[in-house]
Amino acid sequence: MSTADAERARASEQTPLLREADTASAGSDGQEPDEISTKELVITLGSIWLGVFLAALDSTIVATLSAPISSSFNSFSLLSWLATSYLISNAACQPLSGRLTDIYSRRWGLVFSNVFFAIGNLICGLANTQWAIILGRVVAGVGGGGLTAISTFVTSDLVPLRKRGIWQGIGNICFGAGMGLGGVFGGWINDTLGWRWAFLIQIPFLVVSTFLVIWKVRIPVKETDEARIKRVDFLGAITLVLTLVTLLLGLNTGGNQVPWSHPIVLASLSLSAVFLGIFIYVEACVASEPVIPVKLLLDRTVASACLTNWFTTMATFGLLFYLPLFFQVQGLSATAAGVRLIPQAIGTSVGSLGSGIIMRAKGRYMTLNYVVMALQVVAVGLISTLNLSTPTWLPFLYFFLAGAAYGSMLTVTLVALISAVDHQHHAVVTSASYAFRSTGSTIGITIASAVFQNTLKTGLWSRFSERKHAAEIISRIRNNLDEIKNLPAGWKPGVLDAYMVSLRGVFLTLLGLTALGALSSIAMREHKLHNNMSRR
Repeated sequence: MSTADAERARASEQTPLLREADTASAGSDGQEPDEISTKELVITLGSIWLGVFLAALDSTIVATLSAPISSSFNSFSLLSWLATSYLISNAACQPLSGRLTDIYSRRWGLVFSNVFFAIGNLICGLANTQWAIILGRVVAGVGGGGLTAISTFVTSDLVPLRKRGIWQGIGNICFGAGMGLGGVFGGWINDTLGWRWAFLIQIPFLVVSTFLVIWKVRIPVKETDEARIKRVDFLGAITLVLTLVTLLLGLNTGGNQVPWSHPIVLASLSLSAVFLGIFIYVEACVASEPVIPVKLLLDRTVASACLTNWFTTMATFGLLFYLPLFFQVQGLSATAAGVRLIPQAIGTSVGSLGSGIIMRAKGRYMTLNYVVMALQVVAVGLISTLNLSTPTWLPFLYFFLAGAAYGSMLTVTLVALISAVDHQHHAVVTSASYAFRSTGSTIGITIASAVFQNTLKTGLWSRFSERKHAAEIISRIRNNLDEIKNLPAGWKPGVLDAYMVSLRGVFLTLLGLTALGALSSIAMREHKLHNNMSRR
């Protein structure tokens, strides 16, 4: 038996998988990667985390403002596109960002992301039609996705596995702060200056973020051969986008704007299945550097961590966009609805950092994973019990628990992913996990929207079909939340009941997705968390 064969025979669940050589986790020149000082690490990552903060701020700004924006364009039934348009471009571009920044450097990838994020916000702030603002969200999604993904690559470039969870936790504090402030900020801006300023006011800060990145981020380029750009999987990214767009078109229109049997719905869903098949073929047989590498996904830990991210993010983003709607149905302002998202953001930060500290101390993560995912299921189950008479303080507790579980899940699954592969695969496998997270958030919001709109439409017609001018009033209710304040006599109790039944259906659907995420996480293996960059 050869030395390499003997090494593989001794491998256990405590040994990182897919190791191709003893020096695979070293630098490209065969030398062990150097670990920089804590001071330099703080300066470098701090310059990046400003962009992460703004990307997170933007996500909850839109979650809070979706109803006011949709109402202003009289297109409340298309609310989910404000989120999914952003997330589709995330899903397409985040997987490419690992390979592209290996070639062109992390610094210029971050600069590109800041610029696109700023341009997207400018388009949103100036948009006069719903399709213009959707375009702005697509452009912003390219930039926002790059900011969050590349910051993770840089941390993996510079931090050993055993300390990785702590630094990811600190980064998630910035992310959580942005999420927590975004809802309040967006609501306050909407109630004072108007929703457009929520986008426009971010642009100067993104300019500052761009200059900080140029000044401070100096990660060596990993791939010096410019010809490698030809090996980037653009075909995989395109087929992934086509899969998502056709799927979302079918789910958003079916039963909402046209019957489920309509040719548009049937054609969209059929095309989505075809494009998915092409995407899988491209990834498995065509792409030399696939967006979602099949080889890595064959590893049990990688597949399990990705699926856990996928299902749990579906549920989390569905809640993120429909909880503010629940509070606005209760009669709260956009600002007050945003305030109630703060505990979720605080919980995300606390959970992420806390799980990082635990993994740093214990060097293990599977027991923590079981606790975290059980907490996630319990928290979403509690959220499913909310109603119009729920005491004010209870949602704060439920959201904190859900946020703590989600933040912990993100950190645990990230550490599990990168512990299962060699250092040279970190950017690619991290990109793949972001692809699952982005597609999960997109599909989660769309599923939630489909359940909400179809249940609301059925509920309103079953209650008011015999009333005078029912078709006109129901159409107004479904397209503008403010119409609840202007209902004819005798309508309001039934309308509020229809809204709550629809929201309960959304919450229970998301609970089912959370349970699938918990089940998926059980398949992860325990891998050793090393204290140094060379994994020795």
